Amino acid sequence: MSRIGILAGALVAAFAVSSAVAQQPPTQRLSGTIDKVTGNALLVKAKDGAEQTITLTDKALIVGVTKASLADIKEGSYIGSGAVPQADGSQKAVEVHIFAETQRGTGDGHRDGWPGATNGTMTNGEARNPVTGVDGLAVMVKYKDGEKKIIVTPSTPIVQYQISDASVLKPGAAISIVAATKKPDGTFETGRINVGLNGVVPN
Repeated sequence: MSRIGILAGALVAAFAVSSAVAQQPPTQRLSGTIDKVTGNALLVKAKDGAEQTITLTDKALIVGVTKASLADIKEGSYIGSGAVPQADGSQKAVEVHIFAETQRGTGDGHRDGWPGATNGTMTNGEARNPVTGVDGLAVMVKYKDGEKKIIVTPSTPIVQYQISDASVLKPGAAISIVAATKKPDGTFETGRINVGLNGVVPN
């Protein structure tokens, strides 16, 4: 094949990929309290009082969120931590979530730009060598490309995820959705929803 033909093929392939990405609808975060449940559709009241209709896909993942403690972060736990970098290179946790075992590997890695705090980061990985000290818990979070030392204080909010079902979707329950797609009619659709259990309000 000529050099021109190869170049033309590469350009066509690049255009096809960029077009596919462009066609993917944008998603947004949603949170609020369930007001009504009708089949797989939820009427949710946001914090500002606005009502939103959210439809769950047929195989949507429903994750219950319960309160946890420092003692629940054990060797080998798969955790995620929104945190703020410290001068010594460690990360001070703003919040920690402990994944269900079936969610191991979710979001593995370390990223800047977590919106929960100024200069926030998000680190997901396996907990190694948790050590309790006067400042709380120091734990190495190991991910595929490296590791970060996370400091979890006694006041850091910690929650645990458990795979649930539609029975937890009840009026009054707090919910959060990381990625909801807005439909042309103004409603939303999602394949995953976090639901607070026993009064927990998921972020």
